[in-house]
Amino acid sequence: MFVVTDGRFARNCAGFTRREFLSIGSLGFGGLTLPCLLQARAEAASVGRPISDKSVVLLFLQGGPAHIEMFDPKMNSPVEFRSTTGEVATVLPGVTFGGTFPQMGKLADRLAVVRSYASGNSGHIYLPVTTAGNRAGASMGSIYARVAGANHPVTGMPSNALVLPEAVQPGLKLQKNFETDALPGLSTAGQLGATYAAFNPTGGGELKQNLELKIPRTRFDDRRLLLARLDSVRRLVDAFGLLETTDQYRQQAFEMIIRGIADAFDLSQEDPRTIARYDTSKQFRMEDLNRFYDMRRVSNLLGKQMLLARRLIEAGCGFVTVADAGWDMHGNKNSTPKLTGLYPLGYQVDHAVSAFLEDLRERGLSEKVLLVITGEMGRTPRINKRGGRDHYGALTSLVFAGGGLNMGQVIGRSDRNATQPATRPYSPQDLLATIVHTLFDVGQLRVTQSVPRDILQAIGDEKPISGLF
Repeated sequence: MFVVTDGRFARNCAGFTRREFLSIGSLGFGGLTLPCLLQARAEAASVGRPISDKSVVLLFLQGGPAHIEMFDPKMNSPVEFRSTTGEVATVLPGVTFGGTFPQMGKLADRLAVVRSYASGNSGHIYLPVTTAGNRAGASMGSIYARVAGANHPVTGMPSNALVLPEAVQPGLKLQKNFETDALPGLSTAGQLGATYAAFNPTGGGELKQNLELKIPRTRFDDRRLLLARLDSVRRLVDAFGLLETTDQYRQQAFEMIIRGIADAFDLSQEDPRTIARYDTSKQFRMEDLNRFYDMRRVSNLLGKQMLLARRLIEAGCGFVTVADAGWDMHGNKNSTPKLTGLYPLGYQVDHAVSAFLEDLRERGLSEKVLLVITGEMGRTPRINKRGGRDHYGALTSLVFAGGGLNMGQVIGRSDRNATQPATRPYSPQDLLATIVHTLFDVGQLRVTQSVPRDILQAIGDEKPISGLF
């Protein structure tokens, strides 16, 4: 219980007793008090955890983005294969992207595009990609949380988080469909247990409840009064240094509850110019799409989702999954005619990713954050009779940026009509190995006794994608 005084207790000259002020206690976490939890995490960190100082943001394009229209346009192929959005030149000689990615084309020297990656999955099932088939059945973010700890040892921030559109626009109601039904596959902890599932700020659940401030309702029914009391506490801490003589773990606990967690998820804390820079809500109007087409599972909020991901990373989250839906492009009742939905969605990704990469560079974080862009599958190379593309697992879009890896290159290539890899094929196992080698000291990880056998087996002997390290 975190106690905020209501004025009926003894006070010191600052207005509050030190005892009241330090009544930060259990927030759930198996009955362990938050200060003790933070102390335990910090002590664990001091004895050689196999964790690097890097983080991962996984941008998952739900529905299966068409690999040809994304980053392998094939404009020299017959018309029924080539990109329907055309192509744009990049800063890499001879390399082009699909026509909706002009800004990313200008940043191609900071990207690594893999053109011979195949998820091997031809349905709206995320597990083959997010778990790479590991025996624990755990997503990549959950594997990270199991090794690093469910919360950051200093800030208390969850190590693994999922950012949906609803996280930046509370109350948003998107259509429930086969894609959202499969959504738990993005964040499942499998056999590792619910403790390591991704924290979803929009979805409730035990982890979210454990991070909520617990105040007796009989004392603080008035929300405005509560906020006023908390503001008073903030001012007193800053003015009188009430925490200066306490141990660091109680101080961290206070910071987590009063400042850290709440502020990290609050975009209003950002400079309005930064919010405007990321904003994709004006690129297309949802009412226009929904009036004519079945695009009710789409949002135009990806820019703010990426901004929130950056805030969470800065606050100590090590693995953030950002989900962007609507990439199912059959040309039937579930999508816009003739792949026209690729225009609003493609331009949105182009803008959001470019803003994210530029922001990271200005903050000195480019080498510390690895961005991964992919989906559960690609789309059929040959355009179907409706002018769309159907499910296809033999080639899948995959792009990396930052993380201290080797950028400015295209890895592998597909055959003439983008039907299969023409060079060494890469799979989700190779993607997992790349992420593992980014986040962990793998040699140390293998000899760390606290790491479950299932995780060590998941890592296996797989090597990272060639040329990235």
